[in-house]
Amino acid sequence: MSQSTIALLLLAFVLANAPFLSDRIFWIKPTRSGKSAGWCLLELLILYVVVGGPAWLMESRVGQVQHQNWEFYAITVCMFLVFAYPGFVYRYLWRRSSD
Repeated sequence: MSQSTIALLLLAFVLANAPFLSDRIFWIKPTRSGKSAGWCLLELLILYVVVGGPAWLMESRVGQVQHQNWEFYAITVCMFLVFAYPGFVYRYLWRRSSD
């Protein structure tokens, strides 16, 4: 696996977990009672598209960009959701002690 592929996978992992690590909407607008799951999903969808930019750029620098069908996008969305699982667990499932 090349270094650029590893860098792209690390970028995808970091950006997939980013919506769950902040209570601000798009890291700009603070919320009073915490960010809802809907905002996290919207940020996750937008960050999926953002990760697609460097991936497309990497592919275009190597050669001709291959046309992708819906199966490719279904698999990459699922992979992005798997990458987001640690952030989801941290935000919604981790039980913090009230000591």
